[in-house]
Amino acid sequence: MNTVHRHNGLVCTDHTLRVPLDHTRPDGETITLFAREVTAAGREGEDLPLLLWLQGGPGHRAERPNAPGAWLRRALRDHRVVLMDQRGTGRSTPADRRTLAVHPDAETTAAYLAHFRADAIVRDAELLRRHLAADGEQDRPWTVLGQSFGGFCALTYLSLAPEGLEKVLITGGLPALTAHADDVYRAAYARVLDHNARYFARYPGDQRLVDAVAAHLAEHDVRLPTGERLTVRRFQTLGAGFGGVSTFDALHYLLETAFVPGPGGPELSDTFLRGVESAVSFAPHPLYAVLHEAIYAQGGRPTAWSAHRVREEFPAFDASRGGPLRLTGEMIYPWHFEEDPALVPLRDAAHLLAERVDWPPLYDLDRLADNRVPVVAAVYHDDMYVDREHSLRTAAHVRGLRPWITNAHAHDGVRVDASVFDRLLAMARGEI
Repeated sequence: MNTVHRHNGLVCTDHTLRVPLDHTRPDGETITLFAREVTAAGREGEDLPLLLWLQGGPGHRAERPNAPGAWLRRALRDHRVVLMDQRGTGRSTPADRRTLAVHPDAETTAAYLAHFRADAIVRDAELLRRHLAADGEQDRPWTVLGQSFGGFCALTYLSLAPEGLEKVLITGGLPALTAHADDVYRAAYARVLDHNARYFARYPGDQRLVDAVAAHLAEHDVRLPTGERLTVRRFQTLGAGFGGVSTFDALHYLLETAFVPGPGGPELSDTFLRGVESAVSFAPHPLYAVLHEAIYAQGGRPTAWSAHRVREEFPAFDASRGGPLRLTGEMIYPWHFEEDPALVPLRDAAHLLAERVDWPPLYDLDRLADNRVPVVAAVYHDDMYVDREHSLRTAAHVRGLRPWITNAHAHDGVRVDASVFDRLLAMARGEI
């Protein structure tokens, strides 16, 4: 039975259904998929078209209707919006250190987690689309709005099941179709250095603070509120927020709380350590860490901890070399699975996934080249997370895809400014 609740001018209907863990074995093990259908109050009886939101990630649950996402209220003027918790997240069958402990060994865990990539997410979405369709409308396609990794999923959707799509809107999420993870991270490290330069140009006094925190961590055994030691390399991962307009400045206001006087000299404050712990812990979204490199894996080559290996080509991130410390971005390292308590139990499975070679392809290049679905994409010129040149090559390959290249927004533009959704929708409709 579907659960309905109302708040703040919204009508929310919760849906759950069982989907195959492995879509190639529909009669095998199943997991739960959760989605929330949201309609503007007073319009719940109207036959509004469906729009599926595919959020960034991997491993993040869908936005909740009380989140301040600018796109949602705008989308509800024309659509019923579907917020799907991608498999392993939110109220879908969760995948974390507690639930995965039921597996007898790391091999079984890794084999299970191999079914949590974009191809499985898309097939889940197709089952959900049919589940939500009114009687006799099983073939009615819907619009997909893909943000970041959600855009990656949208390209997989166009590859596997374009018949389910009426329109596709992508924001900051046109992936490289054939690049290896090494190519992705090699381009990413260069962009992260650029965003470091922008950050310290805006807050020049913060370089001294960042260096002082790193020196303090190197000399002292500093513990986070969760009990584990805060290392310099983990502190460096705070740069992951540099790519969003809503998060770029957050580090500055965290750093200004860093030091307090202690009996033996300056100490890192509880306020600072609590903020750092919140920013660097993967407890709310462990699949992000476990699958981050796997979202690029195809073509018979392992990722083999790509970000960790490629980092050696960028000595600016080496804290031991001296000089101003540089913060890293959206990279996952094998030592995360030694230092983060939420990830430690998943360490062996993560290593197995990093060495896996039999990943299925995520994109059908021929089908994309012959695409018939209207597709528009915002390509953020200075996007830290998704490489502009990779995105433009993909845009050129997908038949009929119309890119909108802009430097007026950061990676999270669609969440911050409703005009991003407005423009994409107008482009998809042929109005501009």
